[in-house]
Amino acid sequence: MANTELKSDNLFEMMKGHLASDAGKELTKKIGLVYQINIASKKIGIDEVSYVVDLKKGEVTKGKYGGGKPDAIFSFKDDDFIKVATGKMNPQMAFMRFPMPRISLINTMMMQGCNED
Repeated sequence: MANTELKSDNLFEMMKGHLASDAGKELTKKIGLVYQINIASKKIGIDEVSYVVDLKKGEVTKGKYGGGKPDAIFSFKDDDFIKVATGKMNPQMAFMRFPMPRISLINTMMMQGCNED
């Protein structure tokens, strides 16, 4: 899977740029959590590529989180992640379609609160 390019790869590159901006630095101060996002090209749990969105340090890196446990782990199919990130799919709908048992309820509620701005 490491050689397969995902549609989401470009989105994570854009996130890196945003986190380096003033607005991204403010977001980092406000949230202060670490998310691991696993992206699968076809089926969740198979050949996933992991990204860490570290909103403590303001970084986006490819690979699993190496600093202990992230605050939340999300798993998406590539197409669904793009739909959620671009506002074409409600995150709750993605959750309902593909149960992600590794997400705690409190982190889900925190993510919803961040989207209210």
